[in-house]
Amino acid sequence: SIFDDVDAIIYVGGLSPKLEGEEMRVNYKGFKGGDRTSIELPETQRQYIAELAKTGKPIIFVHLSGSAVALAPEAEICDAILQGWYAGQQGGTAIADVLFGDYNPAGRLPVTFYASDADLPDFGDYDMPGHTYRYFQGKPLFPFGFGMSYTTFEYSDLQVAQDGAEFVVSYNVKNTGKMAGAEVSQVYVKDNVSSLVRPEKELKGF
Repeated sequence: SIFDDVDAIIYVGGLSPKLEGEEMRVNYKGFKGGDRTSIELPETQRQYIAELAKTGKPIIFVHLSGSAVALAPEAEICDAILQGWYAGQQGGTAIADVLFGDYNPAGRLPVTFYASDADLPDFGDYDMPGHTYRYFQGKPLFPFGFGMSYTTFEYSDLQVAQDGAEFVVSYNVKNTGKMAGAEVSQVYVKDNVSSLVRPEKELKGF
């Protein structure tokens, strides 16, 4: 097999700016005029990754896209997924730095990655319930604000103090791993008092 001497497989896939955009002449399965009719990974790539898994080799999936894609099967099959977005001219260098451990990633998802199409309301329904991390009541595959690091961080001494109409949140953050890294602390709030329809949670600071 061509994979006999391979230590790991790096598969680069996902979407393309030629598929997703505004008012585009695109009518491939899952796309219509630049809009998405499905958030699932294109089926040909899904089948290809499944075949790669049969080699028994570790799979690193470098996923490129400009929006969220449902990657539930791939999250089970692959040993790692690196979200590269559309990274530009030096994107390959940046991705290589992360893969080889020369840079410790600290990015956080700016959108929710749902598990499948079934998690979302009809694509023509623009009401907020069921949409975005603020009103989604299910379990996302990768939630808004999610991100991983090659090190670990420990939070301690959490304190919340009220200052007039504002609340001041303070805490200590310690790198408890073996690599230097940056941590993105996030503060979310939820309204458990009002009878109005309010978000499940809202990012208030980071």
